[in-house]
Amino acid sequence: MGRRGGRGRAVRAWSAAALCALLAGCSAQAVADGGGGGRGPGGGTAATGTAAARPKPSTTPPEPLPGAHVNIADGQTVGVGMPVSVTFDRPVPVAERAHVERQLKVSAKVEGSWGWVKDRNLADGQRVDFRPRTYWKPGTAVTVRAGAGITRHFTVGRSLVATVDVRTHFMTLETAGSSRRVPITAGAPGMDTWNGTMVVSDKASKVFMDSRSVGFGDAYADYYYYAVHLTASGTYLHQNPKANIYGGRQNVTHGCVGLATGGPAKRFFDEVIPGDVVKVVGSRDTVAVGNGYGDWNLDWDQWRATSALH
Repeated sequence: MGRRGGRGRAVRAWSAAALCALLAGCSAQAVADGGGGGRGPGGGTAATGTAAARPKPSTTPPEPLPGAHVNIADGQTVGVGMPVSVTFDRPVPVAERAHVERQLKVSAKVEGSWGWVKDRNLADGQRVDFRPRTYWKPGTAVTVRAGAGITRHFTVGRSLVATVDVRTHFMTLETAGSSRRVPITAGAPGMDTWNGTMVVSDKASKVFMDSRSVGFGDAYADYYYYAVHLTASGTYLHQNPKANIYGGRQNVTHGCVGLATGGPAKRFFDEVIPGDVVKVVGSRDTVAVGNGYGDWNLDWDQWRATSALH
């Protein structure tokens, strides 16, 4: 329930052995298959997924990226805010990041850019994300290639954007051309819900939440239902009995967004998918880019500046 916790370029061509040495500790199998495997909590051309001027096609075959993992599963349908996030078992040194980016390809009709993100739970250099300039267009088919060993195909589903206004205590849900308002209760003063744009990373029908893990003493330790996961620090949008009384009236939570126990919580849970967007307005501190999928809290020029290729 707590928002804060429960919150020089290389010019040589790399061989698989050199990459393995960079990301120390990889196995022979990781070199062979690129360490593939989905993980979920990070003006271009369709071929490269960068916002630079159109490059000449490369004739150099892609190299394996040992210890690399992509957050989206093959065949998955995601919401319009989902970034492609590639994480590594070991940090990539600054001098080698441009070369690594060149091994990452996004094929889609979209303007976008890769950017290096300091993940809340990883070291600097362990995460690089691809984000479009604006939200993905519904129905977009995307292919991601991470080096020679990893390929993912995914589809962007219908648009769902939920805007939580902590001042009015209502969430406005916009999807498929329709809109509805739902009463909510957010973080109480001093335990404010993060401001800014967050992206759903996953959801669970119930999650055990313990206030001791987020520095709130013994305030709560219980299961909460219909939990939609928003940040790595532990922000959820979930069922909360307090919303039965205070929803639409007052902010009383420890930082999460609470929905009433009956229909509102389950209805939102049933329709939301990973990659859907939850924007919080009227609060205080903006969520960090690496606290979950906070990429959209940078404007386009700021985002492009995080790429090693710009």
